[in-house]
Amino acid sequence: MLAKTFGAAVYGVDAKVITIEVNVGKGTRFHMSGLPDSAVKESEHRVESAIKNYGFRMPRIKVVVNLAPADIRKEGSAYDLPIGLCILKASGQITAELLDQYMIMGELSLDGTLRPIKGVLPIAIEARKNKYKGLVLPKENAQEAAIVNDIDVIGVSNINEAVEFFEGKMQIEPLEVDTRDVFMAELNNYDVDFKDVQGQENIKRALEIAAAGGHNVIMIGPPGAGKTMLAKRLSSILPPLSLHEALETTKIHSVAGKMGSNSSLISTRPYRSPHHTISDVALVGGGGNPQPGEISLSHNGVLFLDELPEFKRTVLEVMRQPMEERKVTISRAKISLDYPANFMLIASMNPCPCGYYNHPEKECVCAPGVVQRYLSKVSGPLLDRIDLHVEVTPVSFDEMTANRKTESSTEIRERVIRARETQAGRFKDNATIHSNAMMPSQMVKDVCEINEAGKTLLKTAMERLGLSARAYDRILKVSRTIADLAGSDEIKIEHLAEAIQYRSLDREGWAG
Repeated sequence: MLAKTFGAAVYGVDAKVITIEVNVGKGTRFHMSGLPDSAVKESEHRVESAIKNYGFRMPRIKVVVNLAPADIRKEGSAYDLPIGLCILKASGQITAELLDQYMIMGELSLDGTLRPIKGVLPIAIEARKNKYKGLVLPKENAQEAAIVNDIDVIGVSNINEAVEFFEGKMQIEPLEVDTRDVFMAELNNYDVDFKDVQGQENIKRALEIAAAGGHNVIMIGPPGAGKTMLAKRLSSILPPLSLHEALETTKIHSVAGKMGSNSSLISTRPYRSPHHTISDVALVGGGGNPQPGEISLSHNGVLFLDELPEFKRTVLEVMRQPMEERKVTISRAKISLDYPANFMLIASMNPCPCGYYNHPEKECVCAPGVVQRYLSKVSGPLLDRIDLHVEVTPVSFDEMTANRKTESSTEIRERVIRARETQAGRFKDNATIHSNAMMPSQMVKDVCEINEAGKTLLKTAMERLGLSARAYDRILKVSRTIADLAGSDEIKIEHLAEAIQYRSLDREGWAG
Protein backbone atom coordinates (compact mmCIF):
# COMPACT_ATOMS: atom_id res chain seq x y z
CA MET A 1 0.00 0.00 0.00
CA LEU A 2 1.03 3.61 -0.57
CA ALA A 3 0.63 6.44 1.98
CA LYS A 4 1.37 10.11 1.46
CA THR A 5 1.56 13.26 3.56
CA PHE A 6 3.42 16.58 3.51
CA GLY A 7 6.22 18.27 5.43
CA ALA A 8 8.52 21.22 4.76
CA ALA A 9 12.22 22.01 4.39
CA VAL A 10 13.49 25.40 5.52
CA TYR A 11 15.88 27.28 3.21
CA GLY A 12 16.99 30.72 4.35
CA VAL A 13 13.96 32.26 6.05
CA ASP A 14 11.43 30.51 3.81
CA ALA A 15 10.09 26.95 3.64
CA LYS A 16 9.44 24.59 0.70
CA VAL A 17 6.82 21.84 0.67
CA ILE A 18 8.23 18.30 0.84
CA THR A 19 6.03 15.32 -0.08
CA ILE A 20 6.60 12.26 2.11
CA GLU A 21 5.59 8.99 0.41
CA VAL A 22 5.83 5.50 1.91
CA ASN A 23 5.23 2.27 0.03
CA VAL A 24 5.11 -1.12 1.74
CA GLY A 25 5.49 -4.15 -0.56
CA LYS A 26 7.31 -7.41 -1.17
CA GLY A 27 10.90 -7.60 0.02
CA THR A 28 12.86 -7.35 3.24
CA ARG A 29 14.70 -4.02 3.41
CA PHE A 30 14.09 -0.40 4.47
CA HIS A 31 14.97 2.05 1.70
CA MET A 32 15.00 5.87 1.85
CA SER A 33 15.38 8.10 -1.22
CA GLY A 34 15.24 11.83 -1.91
CA LEU A 35 18.70 13.08 -0.82
CA PRO A 36 18.29 12.56 2.95
CA ASP A 37 21.18 13.47 5.27
CA SER A 38 22.37 11.25 8.15
CA ALA A 39 19.81 12.64 10.61
CA VAL A 40 16.93 11.80 8.22
CA LYS A 41 18.30 8.31 7.47
CA GLU A 42 18.52 7.54 11.19
CA SER A 43 14.77 8.15 11.51
CA GLU A 44 14.23 4.44 10.76
CA HIS A 45 15.48 3.49 14.23
CA ARG A 46 13.68 6.31 16.05
CA VAL A 47 10.38 5.56 14.28
CA GLU A 48 10.63 1.81 14.94
CA SER A 49 11.23 2.29 18.66
CA ALA A 50 8.51 4.98 18.94
CA ILE A 51 5.71 3.00 17.27
CA LYS A 52 6.55 -0.19 19.20
CA ASN A 53 6.09 1.72 22.46
CA TYR A 54 2.42 2.27 21.57
CA GLY A 55 1.67 -1.31 20.49
CA PHE A 56 2.22 -0.89 16.73
CA ARG A 57 4.74 -2.89 14.71
CA MET A 58 7.40 -2.08 12.16
CA PRO A 59 6.66 -3.90 8.88
CA ARG A 60 9.19 -6.67 8.25
CA ILE A 61 8.69 -6.46 4.51
CA LYS A 62 10.10 -3.92 2.02
CA VAL A 63 9.50 -0.29 3.12
CA VAL A 64 10.38 2.50 0.66
CA VAL A 65 10.33 6.10 1.92
CA ASN A 66 10.61 8.87 -0.68
CA LEU A 67 11.05 12.56 0.10
CA ALA A 68 10.14 14.62 -2.96
CA PRO A 69 11.33 16.64 -4.79
CA ALA A 70 14.26 14.24 -4.86
CA ASP A 71 16.87 16.81 -5.99
CA ILE A 72 16.59 18.96 -2.83
CA ARG A 73 18.70 17.86 0.16
CA LYS A 74 16.61 17.04 3.27
CA GLU A 75 18.23 17.75 6.63
CA GLY A 76 17.36 17.33 10.28
CA SER A 77 15.13 15.06 12.33
CA ALA A 78 11.78 16.84 11.84
CA TYR A 79 10.57 14.25 9.27
CA ASP A 80 10.24 11.48 11.93
CA LEU A 81 6.54 12.02 12.67
CA PRO A 82 5.25 12.14 9.06
CA ILE A 83 7.40 9.10 8.13
CA GLY A 84 6.08 7.17 11.16
CA LEU A 85 2.44 7.97 10.38
CA CYS A 86 2.88 7.06 6.71
CA ILE A 87 4.47 3.69 7.63
CA LEU A 88 1.52 2.90 9.92
CA LYS A 89 -0.99 3.80 7.20
CA ALA A 90 0.87 2.03 4.37
CA SER A 91 1.10 -1.16 6.46
CA GLY A 92 -2.64 -1.04 7.17
CA GLN A 93 -2.34 -0.46 10.94
CA ILE A 94 -4.29 2.83 10.77
CA THR A 95 -6.72 4.30 8.21
CA ALA A 96 -5.97 8.05 8.69
CA GLU A 97 -7.87 9.15 5.59
CA LEU A 98 -7.03 12.85 6.12
CA LEU A 99 -3.28 12.29 6.31
CA ASP A 100 -2.63 13.84 2.89
CA GLN A 101 -4.59 17.01 3.76
CA TYR A 102 -2.21 18.10 6.54
CA MET A 103 1.37 19.25 6.81
CA ILE A 104 3.09 17.24 9.56
CA MET A 105 6.47 17.80 11.24
CA GLY A 106 8.11 16.57 14.45
CA GLU A 107 11.13 14.74 15.88
CA LEU A 108 10.41 11.48 17.72
CA SER A 109 12.09 10.29 20.90
CA LEU A 110 12.60 6.54 21.31
CA ASP A 111 9.59 6.43 23.68
CA GLY A 112 7.33 8.08 21.07
CA THR A 113 7.17 11.55 22.61
CA LEU A 114 7.81 14.55 20.36
CA ARG A 115 10.69 16.99 20.63
CA PRO A 116 10.41 20.62 19.43
CA ILE A 117 11.78 21.51 15.99
CA LYS A 118 13.33 24.59 14.33
CA GLY A 119 11.84 26.88 11.68
CA VAL A 120 8.19 26.46 12.69
CA LEU A 121 7.06 29.96 11.68
CA PRO A 122 8.14 29.76 7.99
CA ILE A 123 6.69 26.21 7.87
CA ALA A 124 3.30 27.48 9.15
CA ILE A 125 3.35 30.34 6.62
CA GLU A 126 4.06 27.84 3.79
CA ALA A 127 1.26 25.53 5.02
CA ARG A 128 -1.24 28.39 4.91
CA LYS A 129 0.00 29.52 1.51
CA ASN A 130 -0.59 26.02 0.08
CA LYS A 131 -4.06 25.84 1.69
CA TYR A 132 -3.53 22.69 3.78
CA LYS A 133 -6.30 21.79 6.20
CA GLY A 134 -3.93 22.15 9.12
CA LEU A 135 -0.46 21.75 10.59
CA VAL A 136 0.34 18.94 13.04
CA LEU A 137 3.50 19.45 15.10
CA PRO A 138 4.96 19.15 18.64
CA LYS A 139 2.95 20.88 21.35
CA GLU A 140 5.95 23.05 22.37
CA ASN A 141 5.98 24.60 18.87
CA ALA A 142 2.22 25.17 18.60
CA GLN A 143 2.29 28.63 20.21
CA GLU A 144 4.81 29.87 17.65
CA ALA A 145 2.94 28.37 14.67
CA ALA A 146 -0.42 29.73 15.88
CA ILE A 147 0.58 33.35 15.23
CA VAL A 148 -0.11 32.46 11.58
CA ASN A 149 -3.90 32.73 11.31
CA ASP A 150 -6.32 30.97 8.93
CA ILE A 151 -4.77 27.52 9.47
CA ASP A 152 -5.56 24.86 12.11
CA VAL A 153 -2.51 24.34 14.34
CA ILE A 154 -2.71 20.94 16.08
CA GLY A 155 -0.17 20.45 18.86
CA VAL A 156 0.50 16.82 19.91
CA SER A 157 2.74 15.41 22.66
CA ASN A 158 3.48 11.98 21.15
CA ILE A 159 2.89 9.84 18.06
CA ASN A 160 -0.09 8.11 19.68
CA GLU A 161 -1.96 11.44 20.04
CA ALA A 162 -1.31 12.11 16.34
CA VAL A 163 -2.64 8.64 15.42
CA GLU A 164 -5.78 9.10 17.54
CA PHE A 165 -6.36 12.56 16.05
CA PHE A 166 -6.21 11.22 12.46
CA GLU A 167 -8.33 8.18 13.41
CA GLY A 168 -11.00 10.48 14.89
CA LYS A 169 -10.64 8.95 18.37
CA MET A 170 -9.37 12.20 19.93
CA GLN A 171 -10.61 15.73 19.36
CA ILE A 172 -7.76 18.26 19.53
CA GLU A 173 -8.91 21.84 19.32
CA PRO A 174 -6.74 23.97 17.01
CA LEU A 175 -4.65 26.44 19.02
CA GLU A 176 -5.66 30.03 18.36
CA VAL A 177 -3.53 33.04 19.21
CA ASP A 178 -4.56 36.67 18.78
CA THR A 179 -1.37 37.89 17.15
CA ARG A 180 -2.07 41.55 17.85
CA ASP A 181 -2.77 40.88 21.53
CA VAL A 182 0.48 38.91 21.91
CA PHE A 183 2.34 41.63 20.01
CA MET A 184 0.94 44.49 22.12
CA ALA A 185 1.35 42.64 25.44
CA GLU A 186 5.12 42.29 25.08
CA LEU A 187 5.78 45.49 23.10
CA ASN A 188 8.46 47.66 24.76
CA ASN A 189 8.85 45.15 27.60
CA TYR A 190 12.58 45.73 28.18
CA ASP A 191 14.52 44.64 31.26
CA VAL A 192 16.81 47.67 31.21
CA ASP A 193 16.15 51.42 31.29
CA PHE A 194 18.18 54.60 30.84
CA LYS A 195 16.86 55.95 34.15
CA ASP A 196 19.26 53.53 35.89
CA VAL A 197 22.29 55.34 34.41
CA GLN A 198 23.74 58.12 36.54
CA GLY A 199 25.72 60.81 34.71
CA GLN A 200 27.04 60.22 31.16
CA GLU A 201 24.55 62.75 29.74
CA ASN A 202 26.69 63.39 26.66
CA ILE A 203 26.79 59.64 25.84
CA LYS A 204 23.02 59.34 26.34
CA ARG A 205 22.60 62.23 23.93
CA ALA A 206 24.85 60.52 21.35
CA LEU A 207 22.86 57.27 21.64
CA GLU A 208 19.59 59.21 21.28
CA ILE A 209 20.91 60.73 18.02
CA ALA A 210 22.04 57.26 16.86
CA ALA A 211 18.60 55.77 17.58
CA ALA A 212 16.81 58.68 15.87
CA GLY A 213 18.77 58.36 12.63
CA GLY A 214 19.72 54.66 12.64
CA HIS A 215 23.42 55.58 12.91
CA ASN A 216 26.19 53.21 13.94
CA VAL A 217 28.20 54.18 17.03
CA ILE A 218 31.61 53.44 18.49
CA MET A 219 32.39 54.31 22.12
CA ILE A 220 36.01 54.76 23.21
CA GLY A 221 36.84 54.85 26.90
CA PRO A 222 38.63 53.20 29.82
CA PRO A 223 37.39 50.05 31.58
CA GLY A 224 34.44 50.58 33.92
CA ALA A 225 33.29 53.85 32.30
CA GLY A 226 29.85 52.36 31.49
CA LYS A 227 30.17 51.52 27.77
CA THR A 228 28.49 48.10 28.01
CA MET A 229 25.77 49.34 30.35
CA LEU A 230 24.85 52.14 27.94
CA ALA A 231 24.94 49.82 24.88
CA LYS A 232 22.51 47.37 26.54
CA ARG A 233 19.96 50.15 26.86
CA LEU A 234 20.05 51.30 23.23
CA SER A 235 17.31 48.82 22.15
CA SER A 236 14.94 50.34 24.71
CA ILE A 237 14.94 53.78 23.01
CA LEU A 238 14.55 52.55 19.43
CA PRO A 239 11.05 52.95 17.92
CA PRO A 240 8.74 49.98 18.70
CA LEU A 241 8.72 47.15 16.15
CA SER A 242 5.89 47.13 13.64
CA LEU A 243 3.94 43.84 13.35
CA HIS A 244 5.63 43.15 10.01
CA GLU A 245 9.10 43.69 11.54
CA ALA A 246 8.17 41.47 14.51
CA LEU A 247 7.16 38.61 12.18
CA GLU A 248 10.32 39.06 10.11
CA THR A 249 12.51 38.99 13.24
CA THR A 250 10.66 35.96 14.67
CA LYS A 251 11.16 34.08 11.38
CA ILE A 252 14.95 34.44 11.61
CA HIS A 253 15.08 33.36 15.27
CA SER A 254 12.75 30.45 14.47
CA VAL A 255 15.01 29.21 11.65
CA ALA A 256 18.05 29.48 13.94
CA GLY A 257 16.26 27.52 16.68
CA LYS A 258 16.48 30.40 19.19
CA MET A 259 12.78 30.65 20.05
CA GLY A 260 12.59 28.20 22.96
CA SER A 261 9.56 26.15 24.02
CA ASN A 262 6.08 27.70 24.09
CA SER A 263 7.31 31.07 22.79
CA SER A 264 5.39 32.91 20.10
CA LEU A 265 6.22 36.37 18.73
CA ILE A 266 9.32 38.50 19.30
CA SER A 267 7.93 41.97 19.95
CA THR A 268 10.99 43.74 21.38
CA ARG A 269 14.02 44.73 19.34
CA PRO A 270 16.80 42.10 19.48
CA TYR A 271 20.07 42.86 21.24
CA ARG A 272 22.97 40.56 20.38
CA SER A 273 26.42 40.72 21.96
CA PRO A 274 28.78 38.04 20.55
CA HIS A 275 32.14 37.35 22.22
CA HIS A 276 35.27 38.57 20.44
CA THR A 277 36.38 34.97 19.76
CA ILE A 278 33.48 34.52 17.30
CA SER A 279 34.27 33.13 13.82
CA ASP A 280 33.33 34.93 10.61
CA VAL A 281 30.77 32.18 9.75
CA ALA A 282 29.10 32.53 13.16
CA LEU A 283 28.91 36.31 12.70
CA VAL A 284 27.55 36.58 9.14
CA GLY A 285 25.97 33.12 8.78
CA GLY A 286 26.78 30.07 6.71
CA GLY A 287 27.98 26.53 7.36
CA GLY A 288 27.29 23.29 5.49
CA ASN A 289 23.59 23.72 6.18
CA PRO A 290 23.49 27.55 6.01
CA GLN A 291 22.19 29.14 9.21
CA PRO A 292 21.68 32.83 10.06
CA GLY A 293 24.59 34.47 11.89
CA GLU A 294 24.64 37.11 14.63
CA ILE A 295 24.16 39.98 12.17
CA SER A 296 20.86 38.41 11.01
CA LEU A 297 19.77 37.53 14.57
CA SER A 298 20.16 41.25 15.37
CA HIS A 299 18.00 42.23 12.33
CA ASN A 300 15.73 45.17 13.30
CA GLY A 301 17.74 45.53 16.51
CA VAL A 302 21.22 46.15 17.90
CA LEU A 303 24.50 44.29 17.39
CA PHE A 304 26.99 45.16 20.15
CA LEU A 305 30.67 44.34 19.59
CA ASP A 306 32.52 44.83 22.88
CA GLU A 307 36.32 45.31 22.73
CA LEU A 308 36.26 45.83 18.95
CA PRO A 309 40.05 45.61 18.34
CA GLU A 310 40.09 42.14 19.95
CA PHE A 311 37.89 40.70 17.16
CA LYS A 312 39.78 38.95 14.37
CA ARG A 313 40.40 41.24 11.40
CA THR A 314 38.71 38.82 8.98
CA VAL A 315 35.58 38.75 11.15
CA LEU A 316 35.23 42.54 11.09
CA GLU A 317 35.94 42.82 7.37
CA VAL A 318 33.20 40.35 6.34
CA MET A 319 30.71 42.69 8.03
CA ARG A 320 31.39 45.60 5.71
CA GLN A 321 29.20 44.51 2.79
CA PRO A 322 26.16 43.45 4.89
CA MET A 323 26.31 46.83 6.68
CA GLU A 324 25.91 48.59 3.33
CA GLU A 325 23.38 46.24 1.71
CA ARG A 326 21.34 45.46 4.87
CA LYS A 327 21.35 41.77 3.91
CA VAL A 328 23.85 38.93 3.62
CA THR A 329 23.98 36.49 0.71
CA ILE A 330 25.36 33.01 1.42
CA SER A 331 26.23 31.07 -1.73
CA ARG A 332 26.89 27.36 -2.01
CA ALA A 333 27.37 25.12 -5.06
CA LYS A 334 23.67 24.26 -5.31
CA ILE A 335 21.95 27.02 -3.38
CA SER A 336 22.14 30.75 -2.69
CA LEU A 337 20.31 32.19 0.33
CA ASP A 338 19.60 35.75 1.44
CA TYR A 339 19.28 36.57 5.14
CA PRO A 340 18.15 40.07 6.15
CA ALA A 341 20.69 42.00 8.25
CA ASN A 342 19.33 45.50 8.90
CA PHE A 343 20.95 46.15 12.27
CA MET A 344 22.42 49.06 14.19
CA LEU A 345 26.06 48.47 15.08
CA ILE A 346 27.28 49.72 18.42
CA ALA A 347 30.91 49.00 19.23
CA SER A 348 33.11 49.77 22.20
CA MET A 349 36.84 49.77 22.70
CA ASN A 350 39.53 50.80 25.13
CA PRO A 351 41.76 53.63 23.84
CA CYS A 352 44.87 51.44 24.29
CA PRO A 353 45.84 47.94 25.52
CA CYS A 354 46.13 49.05 29.17
CA GLY A 355 42.89 51.02 28.83
CA TYR A 356 43.98 54.34 30.34
CA TYR A 357 45.19 56.49 27.44
CA ASN A 358 43.61 59.99 27.79
CA HIS A 359 42.30 59.04 31.27
CA PRO A 360 41.78 62.13 33.49
CA GLU A 361 43.39 60.49 36.57
CA LYS A 362 45.24 57.24 35.76
CA GLU A 363 48.38 57.15 33.68
CA CYS A 364 48.76 55.07 30.51
CA VAL A 365 51.64 52.57 30.73
CA CYS A 366 51.71 51.57 27.05
CA ALA A 367 55.00 51.92 25.17
CA PRO A 368 55.36 54.54 22.39
CA GLY A 369 53.60 53.51 19.18
CA VAL A 370 51.53 50.82 20.92
CA VAL A 371 48.40 53.01 21.11
CA GLN A 372 48.48 53.78 17.39
CA ARG A 373 49.07 50.10 16.58
CA TYR A 374 46.14 49.10 18.81
CA LEU A 375 43.74 51.58 17.18
CA SER A 376 44.85 50.53 13.70
CA LYS A 377 43.44 47.04 14.36
CA VAL A 378 40.09 48.56 13.37
CA SER A 379 40.29 49.26 9.64
CA GLY A 380 39.48 52.59 8.01
CA PRO A 381 36.75 51.10 5.76
CA LEU A 382 34.93 49.75 8.83
CA LEU A 383 35.24 53.06 10.70
CA ASP A 384 33.94 54.72 7.54
CA ARG A 385 30.62 52.97 8.15
CA ILE A 386 30.37 54.22 11.75
CA ASP A 387 28.80 57.67 11.99
CA LEU A 388 29.34 58.59 15.62
CA HIS A 389 32.63 58.28 17.54
CA VAL A 390 32.06 59.03 21.22
CA GLU A 391 34.65 59.38 23.97
CA VAL A 392 33.39 57.95 27.26
CA THR A 393 34.95 59.26 30.48
CA PRO A 394 34.49 57.66 33.92
CA VAL A 395 31.66 58.92 36.13
CA SER A 396 32.79 60.79 39.24
CA PHE A 397 31.78 59.63 42.72
CA ASP A 398 29.54 62.69 43.20
CA GLU A 399 27.63 61.94 39.99
CA MET A 400 27.26 58.26 40.91
CA THR A 401 25.79 58.99 44.33
CA ALA A 402 23.61 61.95 43.28
CA ASN A 403 19.86 61.55 43.76
CA ARG A 404 19.12 63.52 40.61
CA LYS A 405 16.25 62.01 38.58
CA THR A 406 17.37 60.98 35.10
CA GLU A 407 15.28 60.55 31.96
CA SER A 408 13.68 57.15 31.38
CA SER A 409 13.93 55.21 28.12
CA THR A 410 10.24 55.94 27.45
CA GLU A 411 10.81 59.72 27.51
CA ILE A 412 13.83 59.47 25.20
CA ARG A 413 11.98 57.07 22.87
CA GLU A 414 9.16 59.57 22.35
CA ARG A 415 11.62 62.08 20.87
CA VAL A 416 13.22 59.33 18.76
CA ILE A 417 9.81 58.29 17.37
CA ARG A 418 9.00 61.90 16.40
CA ALA A 419 12.32 62.18 14.55
CA ARG A 420 11.71 58.85 12.77
CA GLU A 421 8.23 60.02 11.72
CA THR A 422 9.83 63.10 10.13
CA GLN A 423 12.22 60.81 8.21
CA ALA A 424 9.38 58.49 7.16
CA GLY A 425 7.69 61.48 5.52
CA ARG A 426 10.96 62.55 3.88
CA PHE A 427 11.65 59.11 2.37
CA LYS A 428 8.06 58.03 1.64
CA ASP A 429 8.79 57.79 -2.10
CA ASN A 430 11.82 55.53 -1.58
CA ALA A 431 10.96 52.05 -0.27
CA THR A 432 14.58 51.09 0.49
CA ILE A 433 15.41 54.08 2.74
CA HIS A 434 13.87 54.39 6.20
CA SER A 435 16.33 56.55 8.15
CA ASN A 436 18.96 59.25 7.64
CA ALA A 437 21.82 56.77 8.02
CA MET A 438 20.63 54.88 4.92
CA MET A 439 20.88 57.89 2.58
CA PRO A 440 23.27 57.46 -0.40
CA SER A 441 25.79 60.24 -1.12
CA GLN A 442 23.71 61.81 -3.91
CA MET A 443 20.69 62.15 -1.62
CA VAL A 444 22.83 63.67 1.15
CA LYS A 445 23.56 66.64 -1.13
CA ASP A 446 19.84 67.23 -1.72
CA VAL A 447 18.51 66.57 1.80
CA CYS A 448 21.35 68.01 3.91
CA GLU A 449 21.74 71.50 2.50
CA ILE A 450 23.68 73.92 4.71
CA ASN A 451 24.02 77.69 4.52
CA GLU A 452 27.23 79.64 3.96
CA ALA A 453 27.95 79.96 7.70
CA GLY A 454 27.59 76.18 8.02
CA LYS A 455 29.97 75.58 5.11
CA THR A 456 32.54 77.90 6.68
CA LEU A 457 32.26 76.08 10.04
CA LEU A 458 32.60 72.69 8.38
CA LYS A 459 35.62 73.80 6.34
CA THR A 460 37.33 75.24 9.42
CA ALA A 461 36.61 72.09 11.45
CA MET A 462 38.00 69.81 8.75
CA GLU A 463 41.19 71.87 8.49
CA ARG A 464 41.82 72.53 12.19
CA LEU A 465 40.82 69.13 13.58
CA GLY A 466 42.39 67.27 10.68
CA LEU A 467 39.12 65.52 9.85
CA SER A 468 39.31 63.09 6.95
CA ALA A 469 37.33 63.59 3.75
CA ARG A 470 35.14 60.58 4.53
CA ALA A 471 33.87 62.39 7.63
CA TYR A 472 32.08 64.99 5.48
CA ASP A 473 29.02 62.89 4.53
CA ARG A 474 28.79 61.41 8.01
CA ILE A 475 28.73 64.84 9.65
CA LEU A 476 25.95 66.00 7.31
CA LYS A 477 23.82 62.90 7.98
CA VAL A 478 24.23 63.21 11.75
CA SER A 479 23.49 66.96 11.68
CA ARG A 480 20.30 66.19 9.69
CA THR A 481 19.24 63.79 12.46
CA ILE A 482 20.03 66.38 15.17
CA ALA A 483 17.88 68.88 13.27
CA ASP A 484 15.05 66.31 13.09
CA LEU A 485 15.25 65.78 16.87
CA ALA A 486 15.04 69.56 17.31
CA GLY A 487 12.04 69.74 14.93
CA SER A 488 13.97 72.00 12.54
CA ASP A 489 13.44 71.91 8.77
CA GLU A 490 16.91 73.26 8.08
CA ILE A 491 20.33 72.30 9.43
CA LYS A 492 21.46 75.12 11.70
CA ILE A 493 25.01 75.94 12.71
CA GLU A 494 24.53 74.47 16.20
CA HIS A 495 23.38 71.16 14.68
CA LEU A 496 26.54 71.03 12.56
CA ALA A 497 28.74 71.93 15.53
CA GLU A 498 27.31 69.07 17.60
CA ALA A 499 27.75 66.60 14.71
CA ILE A 500 31.41 67.61 14.25
CA GLN A 501 32.30 66.66 17.82
CA TYR A 502 31.21 63.05 17.15
CA ARG A 503 34.22 62.31 14.90
CA SER A 504 36.93 61.59 17.50
CA LEU A 505 38.76 58.89 15.57
CA ASP A 506 39.01 61.02 12.44
CA ARG A 507 41.15 63.60 14.18
CA GLU A 508 44.77 63.42 13.13
CA GLY A 509 46.98 62.64 16.08
CA TRP A 510 44.09 61.44 18.30
CA ALA A 511 46.35 58.59 19.31
CA GLY A 512 49.51 60.63 18.76
